[in-house]
Amino acid sequence: MHKKWGFTLSAVVLAAALAGCSNSKANDSKEIKLAYVAWDSEIASTNVVKYVLESKLDYSVDLLQVDAGPMWAGMADGSADAMVAAWLPTTHASYLEKYGSSVEDLGPNLEGTKTGLVVPSYMKESSIEDLNNEATGKLVDYEIIGIEPGAGIMQSTDKVLKDYGLDNKWKLIESSSAAMAQELQKAYKAKEPIIVTGWTPHWMFAKMDLKYLDDPKGVYGGAESIHTIARKDLKSDKADAYKLLDQFTWTPDDMAQVMVAIQEGQSPEEAAKAWAEGHPEQVEKWLDGIQ
Repeated sequence: MHKKWGFTLSAVVLAAALAGCSNSKANDSKEIKLAYVAWDSEIASTNVVKYVLESKLDYSVDLLQVDAGPMWAGMADGSADAMVAAWLPTTHASYLEKYGSSVEDLGPNLEGTKTGLVVPSYMKESSIEDLNNEATGKLVDYEIIGIEPGAGIMQSTDKVLKDYGLDNKWKLIESSSAAMAQELQKAYKAKEPIIVTGWTPHWMFAKMDLKYLDDPKGVYGGAESIHTIARKDLKSDKADAYKLLDQFTWTPDDMAQVMVAIQEGQSPEEAAKAWAEGHPEQVEKWLDGIQ
């Protein structure tokens, strides 16, 4: 059960924007298009990769912010060259099943991610099963604050509502990752109850004392990885960019540094540059073997 909250762009419009780029995918060997979803984590990683491609390999990078469905579709049809934003094996499982044969999975660029329902630690609830309690439902008006409707975590949360018998009363509110975080901060500051769709790495865990609700049915799956995905012929078209993307790996702590810097006021470009310039040895590993 969904209710619209906040503003999100149509996936159809975003897909059209990607499609408009499809005819020029290999026209210029020094241009590259990176697709990403507007999660704080993917904003951080995509901007770091962009900075390295531009500053070290002289690429002109076009960032395409889209919903998850158009992101995967763009990879499959060549509208975009690559992404570092695929949450596998669970969150983006449906997209991998649909588009996996048409893209190249370069493997994990970050290990140890997690998704689920998140609440402030001052709430007594500890499990998704606690949401069956009428008192808990009334505390938050039977609402879970979500993000963009096309996100894999939203699909998983729909299944959570069904599998835990919550779909008759509870509503999953569609918004955006930024709007979700804003509502969480507002409620946290006032010590009010709130339930959101959340994931790690995310700067909100560094700024607030939060906890995941246990998921005894395992709907959200276990620990995940964020994978790098490339279009099928990227290696032959742009071998140096492909090799960088293939060698790009970092840690949740690395990503958190960039996310927190952005949240505290730096632009994504500024935060990415500062992190990369502060970690030259790591960047050199990504560039190893590139002529």
